[in-house]
Amino acid sequence: MAKSHLRLTTPATEKRTVTPVRRPNAHLRTREYLTAGEVERLLSATKGNRWGHRDGTMILVAYRHGLRASELADLRWDQVDFATATLHVRRVKHGSPSTHPIPGDELRRLRRLQREQQPKSSFVFTSERGAPFTTAGFARMVERAGVEANLGFKAHPHMLRHACGFALAAKGHDTRALQAYLGHKNIQHTVLYTELSPTRFKDFWRGDDL
Repeated sequence: MAKSHLRLTTPATEKRTVTPVRRPNAHLRTREYLTAGEVERLLSATKGNRWGHRDGTMILVAYRHGLRASELADLRWDQVDFATATLHVRRVKHGSPSTHPIPGDELRRLRRLQREQQPKSSFVFTSERGAPFTTAGFARMVERAGVEANLGFKAHPHMLRHACGFALAAKGHDTRALQAYLGHKNIQHTVLYTELSPTRFKDFWRGDDL
């Protein structure tokens, strides 16, 4: 058999996978939190959803208690004490656990959700198949609600946690109390909210001052 004169050679060019460059958050939106009014618009936007009551309750609970998406997805009914209207919050990232009061409107939402949940689950928020709601599913739902609410920027779940911090700081709550509420181990993470609070300098000038 005659020998072939062909031989393998190394390609002169190399095909490389092009990794898409993620634009910084600052290029996508001017801030990383929602105002109370924008949270209200998100809640209104979920009303037309097939699972509107569940979706609106998820947004409200995440906002009121400053929950991360993973903390919300892992929320169980044994953390909700209907008798005392309190929520036992378990934090991730080595955060400090705490017990929060549940306002009346939120408590009524949770009662209805538990009553109507089918199939029953130990998890508060579930899909239509009865599986625990995922963080990715929550992120998609918040993004869709943001589009429906015409926010003008891409909304994501962590903006609800930041919205909670800024809202409570604006109400005048001190940094230590806010730190405990949000479960921050390091108070420097909490200072961000009080530093940008619009009420921080409210008494610096009076109407008759020059």
